Amino acid sequence: MIRVLLADDQALVRTGFRMILENSGDMAVVGEAGDGADAATMTLDLQPHVVLMDIRMPGVDGVEATRRICGGDTETRVLILTTFDLDEYVYAALHAGASGFLLKDTLAPDLLSAIRVVARGDAVVAPSVTRRLLERYVGTAPVPSPVDLDVLTEREREVLGLIARGLSNAEIAGHLFLTEGTVKTHVSRVLSKLGLRDRVQAVVHAYERGLIRPGAAKQP
Repeated sequence: MIRVLLADDQALVRTGFRMILENSGDMAVVGEAGDGADAATMTLDLQPHVVLMDIRMPGVDGVEATRRICGGDTETRVLILTTFDLDEYVYAALHAGASGFLLKDTLAPDLLSAIRVVARGDAVVAPSVTRRLLERYVGTAPVPSPVDLDVLTEREREVLGLIARGLSNAEIAGHLFLTEGTVKTHVSRVLSKLGLRDRVQAVVHAYERGLIRPGAAKQP
């Protein structure tokens, strides 16, 4: 069973999500938090596979809660919920370690599918959607200390750039004339060398390090 923690300041919203998840057949709601502080504390106690995190909550918001969870001693993944597809907090949440985001009006089957993807350790936000967020917010976001991308081989840098442009593994394989398996290996090495959790974090990293600039087209 996929263990899920619900974090939302609205009890009715949590009740609705609980009903959807518990009717899925492969998910169990292990707890409910009404604010970010409780979400972070309960995550350490309950060790859910996924936290379904509202981004706007009183007190400790979803961004800070995500930072605490992803920076702690846990393998829990965070899936952000937002009302608006260009919520100004989403970029910060992705930078804090979230594995993606969903709109609150997402259909139940898509919600369940996203939770399963995140529980497997993957990201649910299409890089092209993440890119659209970054193009709006990366210019005003705090820039972290530079990390030397020389730890990557020339091919790995190329793969990272293509990930950031929104290409799937299959599209990268076609562009570089590689097998999809080889691309998966390159992606895995990029994430490992840079200490990144998933493809979403790779997109954020590529923008922040200037490997790709806002406005870059999907097709290279």
